[in-house]
Amino acid sequence: MTTRSDALAAAEREFDNGNFQRTLARRVAYRTESQNAERAADLQAYLRDEIAPSLAALGVRSSVHDNPLPGKQPFLIGERIEDTALPTVLVYGHGDVVRGLEGRWRDAIDPWTLTVQGERWYGRGTADNKSQHSINLAALAAVQAARGGRLGFNLKCLIETGEETGSPGLAEFCRARSQALTADALIASDGPRLHAERPTVYLGTRGVANFDLVLRLREGGHHSGNWGGLLRNPGTVLAHAIASLVDARGAIAIDALRPPPIPAAVKRALADIEVGGGADDPEIDVDWGEPGLTPAERVFGWNTIEVLAIGVGNAAQPVNAIPHEARATLQLRFVVGTDAANLRRHVVAHLQRHGFAGIEVSEPVVMAATRLDPDNEWVRLALRSIEATTGQRPALLPNLGGSLPNDVFADILGLATVWVPHSYPACSQHAPNEHVLAPLMREGLRMMTGVFWDVGEHAATLPRRS
Repeated sequence: MTTRSDALAAAEREFDNGNFQRTLARRVAYRTESQNAERAADLQAYLRDEIAPSLAALGVRSSVHDNPLPGKQPFLIGERIEDTALPTVLVYGHGDVVRGLEGRWRDAIDPWTLTVQGERWYGRGTADNKSQHSINLAALAAVQAARGGRLGFNLKCLIETGEETGSPGLAEFCRARSQALTADALIASDGPRLHAERPTVYLGTRGVANFDLVLRLREGGHHSGNWGGLLRNPGTVLAHAIASLVDARGAIAIDALRPPPIPAAVKRALADIEVGGGADDPEIDVDWGEPGLTPAERVFGWNTIEVLAIGVGNAAQPVNAIPHEARATLQLRFVVGTDAANLRRHVVAHLQRHGFAGIEVSEPVVMAATRLDPDNEWVRLALRSIEATTGQRPALLPNLGGSLPNDVFADILGLATVWVPHSYPACSQHAPNEHVLAPLMREGLRMMTGVFWDVGEHAATLPRRS
């Protein structure tokens, strides 16, 4: 009779004999730049010629679908139903990458060739997201082989190819294909661990909304010697307007965009989290942000307004003239419970109350915030499983500080969402020299094999969608 240890051993062999490296090298070679319109055929080929055969080897029937938005990137759906009485897990990944930036990598590394230098494996997509979904597919294969061809649960797969351009069409596609994607939980991997040394589980993401402030006061600039003190300066006015939204230490000053109190379960989870401290991490400004919160609570449990860009006049070549306009781009990162859908209305009303009625506020595109209850049984299983495999208690983040399209899975498909990342903060994601660490991939393969084994082992007790 095979055991969990047998499945873990099979996963280790898959890594140690070089099979996993060869698979990843083959996938990195696909130039799946979703930001490059000339790569449409590469995106199709990655799904059709690379992922579909790998899923077929698992007994997963798959099909490639056009994006519901014209000219946008395709999707793949896969399905393996062992027993309708069993829970169903949806596995997600994205096959697209950012631009390769050829010629800018160290040691003349080709971004489309997996290059091994010690523990570092370089190549575009190694960290984001090809190694991550490759680990999960290999873990499923290890469990299936150890169980004599069965997983012990039903499996569905969704691979998209437009995540690096904001996942256009993903929400529309999932609404239209909700029956095909019906499942009980999402188990997926993207983003980095909190620290390289510690396995991490996160359950959602902060939402994000960018918005512009524009103040136009007149046509053209006017000499500051002749008109200074007589004409309102849009730069000065806009600076004070921004200061009315966020104070001098970075705390949100507009009540309508502050979050509700941090739930007790989230506080308990974040009490175990230490932010930063890595060799390449910036030093945290301890007096910055919402007073009375720990650094972990500020970035994972609270809202922030950040000034991303601000412009008035010509900073590179200033002239002695009062500018005619000023503009800024601000960003709200927010947690569950924030009224972000009415962000523009709240900002306009706030500025008017403070005497800044002439400032135009753009309508933001909002990516919703999500956060699964840390006490959910799918979460408990993942934490127990990873600790049993690694001997370490994983870091549990109720949500990432950044954003992913998790709202599609949590809100549209109604799934419990459990994310287990396999990269690390200094992986140079999106930059030249993107890489993964071989020990983390090997550990990730063992962890996910354990998680999928335990899902099958405890299938009868896991909560199902109503």
